Amino acid sequence: MSNLVVLPIIIPLLAGIIIAFFHKKLPIARALSKIFIVINLIVAAYVTYLVFTNGMIVLETGSWQAPYGIVFVADPLSVILVLTTNILTTACLFIAPKLVSDVREKYYFYTFTFLLVSGVSGAFLTGDLFNLFVFFEVLLMASYGLIVLGGGKVQLRESLKYLLINLFSSIIFVTTVAFLYAVVGTVNMAHIAERVQEVEQTGVLTTIGIVLFFVFATKAALFPLYYWMPKSYTVPNPVVSALFGALLTKVGIYSIMRIYTLIFVTDELTSKFFIIIAGLSMLFGVIGALSTNDIKLLMSYNVIPSIGFILLGIALANENGLGGATYYLMHDMIIKTALFLIIGVIVYAAGTADLRKLGGLIHYYPGLGWSLFIATVVLAGIPPLSGFIGKLLLLRGSVENGEIIIIIVALLSSLLILYSVMKIFIQGFWGEKDASFKPVSIRGMLAPIIGLLAVSVFLGIGAEFVYPYINEVAVYLLDPEIYIQAVLKE
Repeated sequence: MSNLVVLPIIIPLLAGIIIAFFHKKLPIARALSKIFIVINLIVAAYVTYLVFTNGMIVLETGSWQAPYGIVFVADPLSVILVLTTNILTTACLFIAPKLVSDVREKYYFYTFTFLLVSGVSGAFLTGDLFNLFVFFEVLLMASYGLIVLGGGKVQLRESLKYLLINLFSSIIFVTTVAFLYAVVGTVNMAHIAERVQEVEQTGVLTTIGIVLFFVFATKAALFPLYYWMPKSYTVPNPVVSALFGALLTKVGIYSIMRIYTLIFVTDELTSKFFIIIAGLSMLFGVIGALSTNDIKLLMSYNVIPSIGFILLGIALANENGLGGATYYLMHDMIIKTALFLIIGVIVYAAGTADLRKLGGLIHYYPGLGWSLFIATVVLAGIPPLSGFIGKLLLLRGSVENGEIIIIIVALLSSLLILYSVMKIFIQGFWGEKDASFKPVSIRGMLAPIIGLLAVSVFLGIGAEFVYPYINEVAVYLLDPEIYIQAVLKE
């Protein structure tokens, strides 16, 4: 049964290799991509069921016992994120033939997408800090391939910036892992967590913890390290932007959640620092969203406040805070994918991303307009939708810790997020019909989006069913010994 852990990594890896042989035969590539992602989704759902029914699953590859061998760990947090990854990727691959041009599809679009999924799933499931770096590189190499598809001048400029920033942070990451190994003598995360409690070189460990935070904060696009992200996410195809917005920054914030609940357990000083960064990320992200009339850039900026909300939950380090961070992480991965896809369809239908040139689209695309409206209220956290459940837990956790200022910042940010996205609906869809406008067909594009919205609405309306599992994740994260004992078999 433990071998099931690596299937969400191996299946997309094999899928990417197989589909590469059919990259010019698009009907075959499209069919294979849909078959493989559905299989992977079913496997991810089954592994999630096993973990929440029978407990954590630990795979020691080659029968080398931890901490000496490579370890993969399917725990409540990682399997939820792997399942969410496959849900949103399924929607992206089903809409891709409609939104991705044939030329871009032929340049290994499906291969790169599956390699991205393999890298992201590996990052979630690995129990080894060095292999976390390896899987980061796998997903980043796949993202480099996806971001340059099309080869436009602006695209190449932004992709170069994206590549250099991630290359620099990766160099710092692997160097820091080497320093940590020199101090504790292991890269197995459970073993590191055990050794950190014994090592007396607290100054060195504190420095390593700070450097790792800045590495992951860069990849998560937290304040003030988000400057590389917004424009980089606007230049690729809308499906690629959706995958990037939903997955890449989330792997960074997941890494912070894992490291600072297991190895460098959050103390009072760290908590205050994280809360400040979270609040600034919320404010500066939404200010960026309000400052632009480019709807693709607006949506990219709205990724930043969501990472701030998740960091807030990590900083609070209580049951409500960690539960809220996990709930909000799942919710945001799904709803951001839906919103990026909706924006992509709007740009495809209207021929422009400039909000000032849009208007009256509701007359031609009512389904698209109301999908945007529903996604907007979900994102903003209107009761009883999923955004509200996550934010409610975060606010309850903030009250427990007496963090009143961050509550005000979070509520203000939520209102501004609502306004920033709602103005796309008001300015883009309301208004009189434009007689010169020639509508194009968007047939088949709404079904994957509606599927994502249905999942997101279920996370809110079905909170009574979902919350016990999220609460289990929070309780588990508050007790690092559960992870350490399961991996090291002590």
